[in-house]
Amino acid sequence: MELMKGRPADCTGRLEREVAVYDLLDKLGIEYERTDHEEANTMEACEEIDRVLGIAMCKNLFLCNRQKTDFYLLMMPGDKPFKTKDLSQQIGSARLSFAEAEFMEEYLNILPGSVSVMGLMNDKEHHVQLLVDREVMEGEALGCHPCVNTSSLRLSMTDLREKFLPAVAHKPIIVELPRYAEQ
Repeated sequence: MELMKGRPADCTGRLEREVAVYDLLDKLGIEYERTDHEEANTMEACEEIDRVLGIAMCKNLFLCNRQKTDFYLLMMPGDKPFKTKDLSQQIGSARLSFAEAEFMEEYLNILPGSVSVMGLMNDKEHHVQLLVDREVMEGEALGCHPCVNTSSLRLSMTDLREKFLPAVAHKPIIVELPRYAEQ
């Protein structure tokens, strides 16, 4: 794995959903670094990617309420434990669970293991509410997949907040998930 600036010189063989991310980032004038790698669909698989990018990849969870009428993309630090009750209380949802893959593909054009804030570019009808843990939002940079889990990006949080999210018309809700003392 090596760190490269911007999009691949040759996008032959890459999925359309990945190339669309590069097209949008370039159109918005967002600088990013990229590394290509084997499929990485767990936080453990992202450890080497973290070292190459020089930043911890963000954990992205696709959630929904019990009725499957409200959908959420939660961005949180990869090393922070997730307990649904901590989030449910903050957003006023009685019960949250992981949403099925078909909703992820329909609304974000992403498959399991590739969940990323970049998928919001495909949510034109605003089915998904973005939730961002304060630690992630206050970070300097973000590590995420470009809608596929065989590449990873590093971009500035300022560009995400000031260019990407306004361009895709998604306003984040900031949440604060606790760090639990180790037992």
